Amino acid sequence: MESISTYFTSILLYKTPNAVAQIMGNRNYQELNGVARFYETAFPGILMELTLFGLPTKNEEHTFEFFGLHIHEIGNCQLPFNQTGEHYSKEMRKHPMHSGDLPPVIAQEGYSFMSVYLPQLTIEEVMNRSIIVHRNPDDFTTQPSGDSGEKIGCGVIRAV
Repeated sequence: MESISTYFTSILLYKTPNAVAQIMGNRNYQELNGVARFYETAFPGILMELTLFGLPTKNEEHTFEFFGLHIHEIGNCQLPFNQTGEHYSKEMRKHPMHSGDLPPVIAQEGYSFMSVYLPQLTIEEVMNRSIIVHRNPDDFTTQPSGDSGEKIGCGVIRAV
């Protein structure tokens, strides 16, 4: 059997995603845009690929910015993104153990690319929910949602 990294790379290179979310910024971050792609895997869980442009920066060269990232219960990205519900949690656990608690986004000069394996989620579970980019990184402590601040980006996850 091929290595797990080779397997995940081949999914990203050759497979069509099972679901996609087009991410747009709110009124204060209109330049923010991107796409999240979700892929089924042979393992329990899904693979997510995320590309974001226009993230806010400190206007300093080569600085890194961190942002919170979550799957929210409701797929409604009507501005100002206040109808997305709480973090998706299939087992009603406390933060940061929600199923929808994702790794932070790390951006440089307003751009971010990441791919991550999410063993806690399935395609069916994320379908028609929203993926939210928050202005601040998740602190992985504060209840109920990690003190991530303003919802600056939103996309509804839809079947391809």
